[in-house]
Amino acid sequence: MNKKLAAAVSGGAVLVLVLSGCGDDSDKKVNDWAKKVCDQVQPQVKKIEDANTAIQKETTDQSKADVVQKTDSAAFQAMSQAYASMGTAVQDAGVPPVKDGEKTRSDAVAELNSISKSYATLKTKVDGLDSKDQAKFADGLKEIAAELDKLGKSGNEALTKLQSGELGKAMKNQKSCQRPEAGASAPAQG
Repeated sequence: MNKKLAAAVSGGAVLVLVLSGCGDDSDKKVNDWAKKVCDQVQPQVKKIEDANTAIQKETTDQSKADVVQKTDSAAFQAMSQAYASMGTAVQDAGVPPVKDGEKTRSDAVAELNSISKSYATLKTKVDGLDSKDQAKFADGLKEIAAELDKLGKSGNEALTKLQSGELGKAMKNQKSCQRPEAGASAPAQG
């Protein structure tokens, strides 16, 4: 019943700002900006990964609808808050010291806030499902999984821009923006 939802979540809009590898040293101002963002974003990425893990644990056909509903609702709430916090982190870091820095920042913040709102909407939808009627509940989950799938495939151009060029190199140099080598629980998304 919930397998499609878990697949959509694990392939979904999991960010984003956790990068692997190392880049070249960049301008100190750019590195300082990247550190501000990365230090604030890292705990949020962990919350998103934990929420994904919680949903994936409830993927069996034996899972009770009310348990799935409660788990998914809490996970979507956590994801919504995490993306909003990432938007705040990017906003609070100030204008990145690169060409078109203000536009890059404002576009990324708008995208992160939009993703946050999308997860808040999914939480409301899952909360509204009838968990006492297994068939209706399963149909509702399919609709939510389809929306998650769309969310995961939607363009994150501003976030991609934020992570490219000089800023991307600086972010790759930040320990808090590097994915741990072993035990990463969510796939890298770009």
